Amino acid sequence: MQKKVFYFELLRVVAAIAVIAIHVLGPYRHIGSDIPQSDWLSAIAFNGASRWAVPVFIMITGALMLSDTRAFSPSYFVKRRVMKVFVPFVVWSVFYALLAAISLQNVNWSETIHRLAQLPIEETYYHLGFFYYFLPLYLLIPILRPLAQRESPDMFNTLLALWLSLCVARLMGVHLGAVEELVLYGGYLLLGYALHRREVPFGLLLFLGVLALVATEYTAISQSVAKGSYTSAGWFSYKTINTVLIAAMVFVLCQRWAERVSDKWQKRVTRVSRHSLGIYLIHPIFLWPLRETGIIFGMAWLSIPLVTLVVFVLSYWTSVGLSKWRATAWLVP
Repeated sequence: MQKKVFYFELLRVVAAIAVIAIHVLGPYRHIGSDIPQSDWLSAIAFNGASRWAVPVFIMITGALMLSDTRAFSPSYFVKRRVMKVFVPFVVWSVFYALLAAISLQNVNWSETIHRLAQLPIEETYYHLGFFYYFLPLYLLIPILRPLAQRESPDMFNTLLALWLSLCVARLMGVHLGAVEELVLYGGYLLLGYALHRREVPFGLLLFLGVLALVATEYTAISQSVAKGSYTSAGWFSYKTINTVLIAAMVFVLCQRWAERVSDKWQKRVTRVSRHSLGIYLIHPIFLWPLRETGIIFGMAWLSIPLVTLVVFVLSYWTSVGLSKWRATAWLVP
């Protein structure tokens, strides 16, 4: 595998790990008075350092799909791209609606019915919310692809600059109404393509990314301490300029790091990367016992990474197992 392609595989793996970390640390954030402050602040810090994960998945999609120079076929696009994700999403939504009804005390099927009734507009489980803003982005691909591939980059650069300005405005509290998610998430498609196809000032992106990360962590932690309860102060949004800069930094870091990975490790990372979507879909199953029992491990700075790693490995092997059978392979595309 060419190294310029391999870094996508690397990005998928690190982003999958970061997403799991976000969900592992979730319960810590809102129990600050019941755990040592060091554990509470560690959870907030891990949260701030992981927000780039979801944008990176969208950036990979933009880099790959906007770079495709083949003639656009609507039927192929819908069948091989959209439905490949949409159908598993629906099936897993039903599964998690069933899981949501089960607790250690009882089984409440009315909760399942309620969640299934809300399925068209609301996720049945916390991690499935991603698909509600990711799937609509497929509508932008036929529009953005010819724009990205135009000989003159002026229109593309203008659109990218406008999107970055809107992300700045979003951090300042400006909302775009009904089109906000489509526009602000859609911009990551452009950013992924730009970072993939063009030479970028690595040093500048690294500096801005580190600066954004420090500002994000400082603001969220200081505001939470001052308030006495968890708050991100708006800095943990996926749609704000600080998260954009951090995601861009991670993207180019993996580009550079990929050049130093041995062939042996490339094969290993690629093997895991093939199951990144399966890992994403499966991992809450292994967090369910912890959330139901209310177990909160001490030394969060250590326990959060360790639990994340364990859940990641279990999810990976579950995805591998499902992929071996034709009847279930489509569930973990």
